[in-house]
Amino acid sequence: MHNDDSQGELQAYRPSAGLAVSIDDPVQNPGLPPHRERITDKDPAAEKRAERTIYTLFYLSVAGSIWAIAAYMLFPIEDQQLTSIRHNNMFIGLGIALALLSIGIGAIHWSKSLMSDKEHVEMRHSTRGSESTRAAVIKSFEAANEESGFGRRKMIRNSLFAAVAASILPGITLFRGLAPHSSEENPLAGHPVELLKQTMWEEGAYLTRDPDGTRIKASDVTLGSAFHVIPEKLAATSHTDGYLEEKAKAMVLMVRMPPEQITETEERKSWSYDGIVAYSKVCTHVGCPVALYEQQTHHLLCPCHQSQFDVSDGAKVVFGPASRPLPQLPIAVDDEGYLVAQSDFTEPVGPSFWEMH
Repeated sequence: MHNDDSQGELQAYRPSAGLAVSIDDPVQNPGLPPHRERITDKDPAAEKRAERTIYTLFYLSVAGSIWAIAAYMLFPIEDQQLTSIRHNNMFIGLGIALALLSIGIGAIHWSKSLMSDKEHVEMRHSTRGSESTRAAVIKSFEAANEESGFGRRKMIRNSLFAAVAASILPGITLFRGLAPHSSEENPLAGHPVELLKQTMWEEGAYLTRDPDGTRIKASDVTLGSAFHVIPEKLAATSHTDGYLEEKAKAMVLMVRMPPEQITETEERKSWSYDGIVAYSKVCTHVGCPVALYEQQTHHLLCPCHQSQFDVSDGAKVVFGPASRPLPQLPIAVDDEGYLVAQSDFTEPVGPSFWEMH
């Protein structure tokens, strides 16, 4: 930068060009480049070919979705055969990939070859919400419809609708595999509410530490302490013989607090012992383990979605998305002072949505 007294104005020196340019001069609008027409704009036959290609891709997407559903049935993963599992994953994945890829390629090809290719400048202003603005929005939608041909090109539009609708079906079909199926060995598998009503807790079952299976005496549970508990029968179960499935239903958190701080209904006054209470660790929201105990407030926190339960008042929900209290395990002590269950849970453990089944 330098001050040229002969001209009396501030200038910038551009070394590469050896030119002095006044910084007071406005930047010139270079304008739009010359418009280049596409082949589909000039050749009706090319336009038709592009249209056929696009709706063929969308219908190919439909075929991919249907194939994913068929593969789920042809290669049942329930067989537990390694070959079936591999084929199930591979062919379902190929079907879903074809369905989604065809929609993506078809949509891009549509925008590149058939939608309006005219350059335009959008003037922006701060006015909003007036009648004229609403009218302009309607005109914009009408213009977009005209430029894209969405209203005119029925084959493309209908094939896109079919492809999008069909692409959802494989996912819905796969959800079926998440539900257990009834069998002679497990007749309750198809009935989640009944299944979750039955755990390995039963009358006289010893409360043991998780995971070593050590029996717990009432005298071992001090004020403010929290114990992660499983039934003794589960602790003795092989980890390869349905252990995790049973533990997911039977895991319990047991705490002790001053008896006068516990609010109990008449029905449940015999369910605790000298300030010791036991509740299911399975959150009633979506089934995460509730294991964070706050001694001062007597609140249990679910780390997944921050539901909080007050164990001093029937494990009622005090915060968060959970819709019902944690199920309580009725407990007592035997002649030797060991804690035992009076019965199984009296209500289903786990997420409330199972009850809507």
